[in-house]
Amino acid sequence: MKRFALSLAALFLISVFADQAEATPKSRYDETTQTCRVLDDGPLEWESRPWGEGGKLFKEVCKGCHTRNNDKGAPFLWVESKTSAAWNRIFATRSPKCAKQGAWDALTLERLLKLNDYLYRWAANSQDASDSC
Repeated sequence: MKRFALSLAALFLISVFADQAEATPKSRYDETTQTCRVLDDGPLEWESRPWGEGGKLFKEVCKGCHTRNNDKGAPFLWVESKTSAAWNRIFATRSPKCAKQGAWDALTLERLLKLNDYLYRWAANSQDASDSC
């Protein structure tokens, strides 16, 4: 009987954690292109998903400067550094010093959109954020 109860509890916990592995929101409104970006593709396997390019870009491009104790004066960033709305605002206004100094110019619009999609989807409040379009 104990094994049955433990098995039942384990199944319940697995289903709870499986639901949490799916990020929300499923879409975001992009002010720069005035389009609705659909972000509904899959759980945490960001390396292999189409929107996963944003995660790769964040790791390869942004984290090149935005690491702890960097010598470039760039603030340390991680995905959860900002809320979804704050990430959107940063990309719409291109307000960071690195964007103003031209570091973002090497990225195509599509790559910037994917980077913004990734950061928006996994931001500090993303589990609580509702779809924005």
